[in-house]
Amino acid sequence: MVYSPLEQFALNPLIPWIPFVPFLHVGPFYLTFTQAHIYMSVSVGLFVALLWAITVRGGLILPSRYQVGVEAIYDFVNTLIREQIGKKGKPFFPFIFCLFTFLLCQNLIGMIPYSYTTTSQMVITFTLSTTVFLVMTFVGFETHGIHFFAFLFPPGAPLQLAPFLVVIEFVSYMFRAISLGVRLFANMMAGHTLVKIISMFGWKMLKASGFIVKVGALVPMAVVFALIFLEVGVACLQAYVFTILTCIYLNDAIHLH
Repeated sequence: MVYSPLEQFALNPLIPWIPFVPFLHVGPFYLTFTQAHIYMSVSVGLFVALLWAITVRGGLILPSRYQVGVEAIYDFVNTLIREQIGKKGKPFFPFIFCLFTFLLCQNLIGMIPYSYTTTSQMVITFTLSTTVFLVMTFVGFETHGIHFFAFLFPPGAPLQLAPFLVVIEFVSYMFRAISLGVRLFANMMAGHTLVKIISMFGWKMLKASGFIVKVGALVPMAVVFALIFLEVGVACLQAYVFTILTCIYLNDAIHLH
């Protein structure tokens, strides 16, 4: 039997098909509970519990390692907003902080063996990117009104190029909702797929007969361990990239560059 490295991304319904329960059926859609829901609920619940545990008494004068970690994330997001957006970015701190911590938790929990990487699903990454797109569009119109459409025509550009520039800028703006989701989805899926392929190759070599083949299997297994450490860095980096691009887009909407 041949196993596909993409099987790890399959969504398996944990609630069996119940044809006579009306609230589980919405047109052609079947509402159920998958492993993605479990890992999202667990990771978010654990992080919220951690925040509550270290802040219920206002924190400690001599912080624990958990409090130091959360304060480091808080300071990191606060610095990111201050550098990319400025003072006008303070109202968006809760949104950016929740976005960064959610992505970081989801990406890192996918590195645990036999877990599930929820950010490898397009529906999740596109939901996040579409949310960011709607927020920055709403902020742009709330801040500048109808003048927000000025971003379609850069100042100083020749008037003769207006038809082309307006179309190009509009398509570029709309593709922000797609590029954010595709970048996160593609990186997480590609990395986990590569680790799965090499680990399957190494495992088959270990199961094969012959001493030389078994010794040779140590090479792909060593590569797998190196890739796992690399994937941890990629998981953190992708959460950072998604967050900093969100800050940049919000800065463009607020200051209308």
